Amino acid sequence: MTRPAIVGFSGSFSSPSRTRALVEEIARRTAHQYERSFEVMDIGQFLPSLGAAHRLSDLDTKARRLVDHLLQAEALIVASPVYKGSYAGLFKHFIDLLEPTAFIGKPVLLAATGGGDRHALIVEHQLRPLFGFFEARTLATGIYASERDFVDQTSVSPTLADRLDRAIGQFAPYLASRTRDQLGFGFRRASGGHCYRPGPVARFEPGF
Repeated sequence: MTRPAIVGFSGSFSSPSRTRALVEEIARRTAHQYERSFEVMDIGQFLPSLGAAHRLSDLDTKARRLVDHLLQAEALIVASPVYKGSYAGLFKHFIDLLEPTAFIGKPVLLAATGGGDRHALIVEHQLRPLFGFFEARTLATGIYASERDFVDQTSVSPTLADRLDRAIGQFAPYLASRTRDQLGFGFRRASGGHCYRPGPVARFEPGF
């Protein structure tokens, strides 16, 4: 079974979701630049077993398969919407189920979405310390996107696009030195999620 090299994880369970759309856009650009396969998942795909789970073994088979993809990925893109000034509760509950060693040395691009600029520091003040605990190699450039960063709900603004490309470029030390063939990654669909071939810009829909 082909596993995705790049995994994007959205902490939003809304559908449609700007957070997921942002993660898909970043993942698609990353996969295209480094010739990797990618998969995007969101917190809703771990339901209903996630809510009552006290440990990873409490998750159902489908959710465990997604966890395996997340943990085995070469690089991660992780994003959460802002709720009441913080990341989503279910997002944190999921992270709490993981072992402290889960992300050691793994490159992670952090992102968040919110309604306005007052939440812009969530990446630096909350997400980065969280993944610092796991000893992940978080990229220097984090992405925060507010409503005005989405143009007609179908694409990102030029300013945000520049930040995406700058952040994605920081994966180079981890991804550029090894080719897709060396790693054995293809562009086929991965079981248990949605694995995409790099393609056009993602379509953005209303909602966080």
